[in-house]
Amino acid sequence: MSVTVTNLAQGPGTLYTGVFGTAEPADSAVNTTPAASGWTDRGGTDGGIKLVMTQTFSELKVDQIVDSPGRRLVKRDFNIQTNLAEVTLENLALAMNGGTAASGSGFKTLTPQTASSATQPNYIASLLDAWGPNQKRRRVIARKVLNISNVESAYQKDAQTFIPVDFAAHYVSESVAPFYIQDEVAA
Repeated sequence: MSVTVTNLAQGPGTLYTGVFGTAEPADSAVNTTPAASGWTDRGGTDGGIKLVMTQTFSELKVDQIVDSPGRRLVKRDFNIQTNLAEVTLENLALAMNGGTAASGSGFKTLTPQTASSATQPNYIASLLDAWGPNQKRRRVIARKVLNISNVESAYQKDAQTFIPVDFAAHYVSESVAPFYIQDEVAA
């Protein structure tokens, strides 16, 4: 078996977020920073940024054969997970899926949302810039996400504090996929 070493990738990614519906950078701009186009860089992360796709299949069965004749996809979850290393109130509000930030002379505050359970959640979009094959950029856009992890930060004597996030992608429409992946290729 031959190995194409240029298809190997290593290195950190950068996580950006925007409001749900933020204009996505053009495919031809995969090698440019998206911050100028309405995306906010969420700063340092710890432990990498992980893409997780979980697919659930329903098995087809018949009495006449012992082998499974097939399966059908019945559920797909797509998540972007990381630990935000910059424990700002803005990143905390992001992890809480919203809140009201305010500042004054020498202070900042964050008040969580106090909506009823029937209120529509505050969906956002997330964008991951990372490395792909041939030392070129890979961009992963999740168009409609919510943080579904617990919001927790440990303040310890001998360990750094983080804000863990797990952005779960959600259905957008019949014509718009919940996530999109772009690779930069040699021109």
